[in-house]
Amino acid sequence: MSFHLIIHMKTLMIEDVIMRIQDEKAGGVAIRTVKSFLSKIPSVVSGADIVLWLVKNLSIEDSAEAIHLGSLIAAQGYLFPISDHVLTLKDDGTLYRFQAPYFWPSNCWEPENTDYAIYLCKRTMQNKARLELADYEAENLARLQRAFARKWEFIFMQAEAQVKIDRKKDKVERKILDSQERAFWDVHRPVPGCVNTTEMDIRKCRREKNPQRVKKSVYGVTDDTQTQSPVHQSLPSQPVRKPTREDVQKEISFLNIQLDRHCMKMSKVADSLMGYTEQFMVYDPLASTIEPSNPWISDDMTFWDLEASRDPSQHRVKKWGFSLEEALKDPAGQEAFLKFLESEFSSENLRFWLAVQDLKRRPLENVATRAQEIWQEFLAEGAPSSINLDSHSYERTSHNLQDPGRYSYEDAQEHIFKLMKSDSYARFLRSNIYQDLLLARKKPSQTESEQGRRTSLEKFTRSVGKSLTGKRLTGLMQSS
Repeated sequence: MSFHLIIHMKTLMIEDVIMRIQDEKAGGVAIRTVKSFLSKIPSVVSGADIVLWLVKNLSIEDSAEAIHLGSLIAAQGYLFPISDHVLTLKDDGTLYRFQAPYFWPSNCWEPENTDYAIYLCKRTMQNKARLELADYEAENLARLQRAFARKWEFIFMQAEAQVKIDRKKDKVERKILDSQERAFWDVHRPVPGCVNTTEMDIRKCRREKNPQRVKKSVYGVTDDTQTQSPVHQSLPSQPVRKPTREDVQKEISFLNIQLDRHCMKMSKVADSLMGYTEQFMVYDPLASTIEPSNPWISDDMTFWDLEASRDPSQHRVKKWGFSLEEALKDPAGQEAFLKFLESEFSSENLRFWLAVQDLKRRPLENVATRAQEIWQEFLAEGAPSSINLDSHSYERTSHNLQDPGRYSYEDAQEHIFKLMKSDSYARFLRSNIYQDLLLARKKPSQTESEQGRRTSLEKFTRSVGKSLTGKRLTGLMQSS
């Protein structure tokens, strides 16, 4: 039996179930109008009613199996929730609406990007808040407008004509058709993060065998690149290895990691990168002019000597204000920050962080001994330099020390670093220690103060000597 025939039979079975659910005379689910606050919601059913019908009429013993089957039907677009755009079935009072047969997958027509562009344009012409474009739809519309710039006027005219036709329909009918059309596009252009059930249909499987055809991207804009090189077509196809259980487990773990990743828009990433580049450009010898000279060009090591010195320049001190990481990278910054923490009686935090950093660079034979020394100094009961650690990090660290290694204090170090960054670092930037270095205000040295005292003493002696001399001369003149 061919793959196409199997898919067709499954589609017919699903559509038969949908028709039976909608047939109220044959014991189907009652489709009703629900009253909402200041409005009415027509032609809807609850998710609990659909699950109950599936359990009774399809000989399903477990409600979880019925929910799974209903979610598969919803993922194909035969029914959809009216409150959100996640095509799943819930066993509660969530309201669902059945899709019109015109939009069923059995019609075997795949929408083009121009159809999607017309739909999005039509959505922008509606003056109702419920029909405003979502963020991902607005991005798709911008991409389509750039891709179809030459015929965008034609697309806009088509959308305008469809809006005029829709306005002539009844209000309730127009409301139902709008939701059904949007559900259709939720299947073919789903919300980011949702599964696209149209990705592996028979047409796309056939397209994979013909790499000359155009391939669609995630956002619907055409991509003219070939799916594989023509050179590889002449080679005999290798037999596909059946995935083992380990392969499936690796794929599941990989997908779980991808789900946990924090995703950002490309525009925000670009802005962040540009801001970072502009901030650090003045510190790059290859991108900006530096003083005294560029050591990469002139072979003059004076610049590196100044950067490594304990007497930091204003240029280096300004960099400490970018982040705590930049301050701790500089030995002079470490020393200044430690001096500030000592004034606040919290220097044990930085000393613990530096001790853990040193532990990571120790030879393996000395790691266990040094790890115990750090514990006795900072974390043990009655430790001379006890640090403030949360219970979770303390338990993880004590468990790691049963078999000590270079990274046994990773959780504790991260907690202390966040504590310094959120509390002490901000006060350090406002302190006199940092501001004096930043503004190059130098306190008078000991020799200078001694010279000043000597100068003032000499002036006082001269003035006193002059007055004594004057008094003696006056006395002599009177006696004479």
